[in-house]
Amino acid sequence: MLSISKLCTRNGACARQARSAACFSTSTSHREPKKVVVIGSGLMGAGIAQVSATSGHLVTLVDINDALLEKAKAGIHANIKRSFKKKFEADPAALEKFAADSIGRLSSSTNAEGAVSDSDFVIEAIVENIKVKQDLFSRLDKAASSKTIFASNTSSLPISDIAAATARKDRFGGLHFFNPVPVMKLVEVIKTPQTSDLAFNSLLEFGKSVGKHTVTCKDTPGFVVNRLLVPYMMEAVRMLERSDATKEDIDAAMKLGAGYPMGPFELLDYVGLDTAKFIIDGWHKAYPEEQLFQPSKLLDGLVASGKTGRKSGEGFYNYKETK
Repeated sequence: MLSISKLCTRNGACARQARSAACFSTSTSHREPKKVVVIGSGLMGAGIAQVSATSGHLVTLVDINDALLEKAKAGIHANIKRSFKKKFEADPAALEKFAADSIGRLSSSTNAEGAVSDSDFVIEAIVENIKVKQDLFSRLDKAASSKTIFASNTSSLPISDIAAATARKDRFGGLHFFNPVPVMKLVEVIKTPQTSDLAFNSLLEFGKSVGKHTVTCKDTPGFVVNRLLVPYMMEAVRMLERSDATKEDIDAAMKLGAGYPMGPFELLDYVGLDTAKFIIDGWHKAYPEEQLFQPSKLLDGLVASGKTGRKSGEGFYNYKETK
């Protein structure tokens, strides 16, 4: 699942994308390369694999079939050349070499157990389903070396619950990247009560090694960003339900009064109402007395009718009319 917070800085991120290469390090000599296995070749997994490879790490990208992996690798190669074009504009040959060297550090596999056998880090970026993640890590736990540190890129599920399926709870944490990974500078590093200091510090160091600003957080619902962002969006929905203000005025108020690049309803439509519902329903089930996590009949009704936002053509706003 894509991070619901990916578009907090949508306008700024898009405007900066062409010059974002200057934020990336192309030096691979200051840190020892790690063997990194990324499970899942979707947008998040491919992005994590890309920043790891361009930072000098040895990466294995894992998915269920070769077609998905080849598509991801082709996209990564193109993204590297596009992202670093300005940095190497005076030397196109150096750009080609940098891209080739980065891709040379990226391999792929459909055998997850085999890929993790001698890895330093395993980062999971698959479907946001607790049972699927637990099953995956349970299998990988038996195949990975005792030195291997596991991490999930989940944006909303408790790290402790995922780690419970393994015998390495002390070597398990969260690495929550933001989409698009090569552009967004933040990674949340999550420490559970069982995560050892050694494993946690290793995850922090890894996040910094791929050029990210790391923030630390306990294993709390939504960590930092989504814990603040999701209730904010849900409160906007409740304001609409109470007829406190129109959705248009709420969006305008937050853009013009708070300086946000998008209003809460625009953001909900962009990331998907079904995604927001999935997160708030999960939190409500775990913490039924928490008022901030109460579900919304309006949101539930829109999702039930297939109105999930931009991807369906209609959510809080109708995008079919603008085509």
